Amino acid sequence: MLLNLTILPGDGIGPEVTGQAVLVLQAVAGALGHQLKLQYKNIGGAALAAVEDPLPADTIQACLSSAAVLMGAVGNPAYDHYPNHLRPEAGLLRLRRELGAYANLRPAICFPALEDSSPLRADLVRGTDIMIVRELLGGLYFGEPRSIAGTPGSRIATNTMTYDEPAIERIARVAFDLAMKRRRKVLSVDKANVLECSRLWREVVIRCAKDYPDVKLSHMYVDSAAMSLVQRPKDFDVVLTENMFGDILSDQAGGVVGSLGLLASASIGGAVGLYEPVHGSAPDIAGKGIANPLGAILTVALLLRHSFQLEREAACIENAVGTVLDGGARTADLARSGQNSITTGEMGRKVVEAVESSPAKQKSA
Repeated sequence: MLLNLTILPGDGIGPEVTGQAVLVLQAVAGALGHQLKLQYKNIGGAALAAVEDPLPADTIQACLSSAAVLMGAVGNPAYDHYPNHLRPEAGLLRLRRELGAYANLRPAICFPALEDSSPLRADLVRGTDIMIVRELLGGLYFGEPRSIAGTPGSRIATNTMTYDEPAIERIARVAFDLAMKRRRKVLSVDKANVLECSRLWREVVIRCAKDYPDVKLSHMYVDSAAMSLVQRPKDFDVVLTENMFGDILSDQAGGVVGSLGLLASASIGGAVGLYEPVHGSAPDIAGKGIANPLGAILTVALLLRHSFQLEREAACIENAVGTVLDGGARTADLARSGQNSITTGEMGRKVVEAVESSPAKQKSA
């Protein structure tokens, strides 16, 4: 199969972790007989530095002409003083809209070898396997009107949360469909006791659930869900929620399983999927060779699974990551007292080696 991809390395640690992810992609493609067509484009701060636009037209065109997009991270404090529409993050929000990527899938899995890397007790996190399904094109991040108005000292800031029934229904069905392939449980997270958006959200989700009688639906307010996520994380299966709540809870889930650097994500629903690790650009560690590339590498597995339906290739990467972690390899964010840490490139090379020696490769030979 020809895998036609656009690569957006982005800002901060983005190029470092994306580089390792591409090496793993090349290894699995070579091992299992696929061809790659890769084109690299700018987004975020890198694009601002080049052409004063966080999402240039040629980047959009390249992404729309690809089968999938692999991105690193966006964000650069050098542009914090720019107006909102020219900040690096604005390029990412525009790209999600251009691609029609309304469903963000964020798995949080506790690898057995990393039970001691969680700040929680090993018996609490053991067996944690959560799929957070975050609505990606609505809510406060996209709602209008939005503004900061007035004179200094008396300014008023406004953001608007908006959801319509079709947007809620389409993301709910993604969650229910995923639950049918997992443990058949959906937890819908909202704030229906105070927010009208959440009341409509809950009503639509309940209606959709009637089409999935084999899935157990439950509801929880977001503050209660945040508490439960650290009290009993392994009880969660599919978590369905809106844009901002999903952003916050998925980062919390990263802490639960050991590190935000482990978390991958897939943004799907449109014609072209957008794949990016959950962590940000982390400018404070950029260029030091200590960033964890596993979130980006596991993102490649999601890309292969969801955009190309290559389950064996996706599993090959995930198994390789597990093998490397079982062998004791740790980047700085995962290393505990008495453990040595390895660099970004060393971790990437170990995963490549595990892919190249995997049973999946031998089986295909």
